[in-house]
Amino acid sequence: MDITTKESIIKDLNFAEGAVLLIDKPVTWTSFDVVGKLRNSLKPLKIKVGHAGTLDPLATGLLIVCTGKMTKKIDGFQAEDKEYTGTITLGATTPSYDLETEIDQKFDISSITEEQIQQTAINFIGEQDQFPPAHSAIKIDGERVYEKARRGEDVELKARRINITDFKIEKIELPVVHFRISCSKGTYIRSIAHDFGKALGNGAHLSSLRRTKSGDFHVDNAWDLMELINQVKQNKQPILQ
Repeated sequence: MDITTKESIIKDLNFAEGAVLLIDKPVTWTSFDVVGKLRNSLKPLKIKVGHAGTLDPLATGLLIVCTGKMTKKIDGFQAEDKEYTGTITLGATTPSYDLETEIDQKFDISSITEEQIQQTAINFIGEQDQFPPAHSAIKIDGERVYEKARRGEDVELKARRINITDFKIEKIELPVVHFRISCSKGTYIRSIAHDFGKALGNGAHLSSLRRTKSGDFHVDNAWDLMELINQVKQNKQPILQ
């Protein structure tokens, strides 16, 4: 199995046979944008390209992209535990639970203490049921629920069983709380941010997010997307011959 790092030699990869590419997803790009950009760089040859584990547009960090026969391994990569760093902003909520939508409610945070914040994080550790955000990529009747939410339609989602194995508060600069979290697949960090505010008797939203690990893969070994695209274009013919 070919796993690329920043030091890997692109020309030695065989994308058709199968490669695993670690990409540091840029902010505002969707995971599908990244896959599409890489697929276009491999034209005119038809090579399967897919990603393991979607990142929201406003999130950055590790995105695992598979090509060729390695796309068969995507489900296994998606099943791995993940690690994220980011910030939760207390005192305000948004419909999407992050900065994709405007603030809809504000709260007084003057009574919240650092001890309460630290203890609340500890209380989140363990198995639990989590409701995904209405603004998510889950499909209902063949349509992404975020499309329904954007039209103002009510969306009823079922809770999912998740497991948070670690939740550390790394710095508190109210209203901003910096965190690092390790969790099972399918965990919505936006929902954690929203629920974190509720647990404090307040409101909160996710103000930044970065995926740092997925299974044994780490973002430190990931490619800058445009650097990777340029390398692929430069070496495409040798790779595919």
